Amino acid sequence: MTLASKFFTQDERKAITSAVAEAERRTSGEIIPVIATVSGRYDRAEDLFGVVVALLLLALSWIFFQDIRPFETNWSSGLALGLGLISVLVIAAWGFIVGTIVATYLPILRRPFLTKQEMRQEVERNSAAAFQRFRVHRTRANTGVLIYVSLYERMVQVLGDDAINKRLNQSDWDAVRDLVIKGFRAHRPAEGLSRAILKCGEILSQYFPVPPSDVNQASNELRILD
Repeated sequence: MTLASKFFTQDERKAITSAVAEAERRTSGEIIPVIATVSGRYDRAEDLFGVVVALLLLALSWIFFQDIRPFETNWSSGLALGLGLISVLVIAAWGFIVGTIVATYLPILRRPFLTKQEMRQEVERNSAAAFQRFRVHRTRANTGVLIYVSLYERMVQVLGDDAINKRLNQSDWDAVRDLVIKGFRAHRPAEGLSRAILKCGEILSQYFPVPPSDVNQASNELRILD
């Protein structure tokens, strides 16, 4: 899994910072770009992968090692399975443990067990947490905007503070979001994010122009969540 801290080069980060500065020359709004490695823990997906590995090990053990063996004691004789209940339980337990550990270190293995809705919920939750963490809500006139990119989920969330949300609608945020996604799909993520930031500044300038005594209330740098 690509870490957010390794995703952009230094030059690309500088370009994003410059885009924020350029966008904020036209508006009193504060634009905060954030890139996150992953938004959710997804324990359930890891457990499901562990179950699959356990079942696979059981199947292979049954195919290659299970047999029927005769037995004889002083009092009785007959046939018995080579792999008994204890062996089956041990194989299943180890398969589950190994599967969950592997899925923890190789997150791509979790993806088949995740729904888009589950990932969307985690992105929304973590973007809201980032909104608070980076004090987007602390601007003087409640005009902060968060552009949140989550690499693992491949999703983008745009959040505005109260004053902005009273004037703008979801279609405005969708236009900003789509520019980020377009840049990622074209393998030019920094360019896409920069264009989205400039678009955000353009939209905000219509409702929140630069006042005479405007002061930059937040750093223009890209925030990173590994």
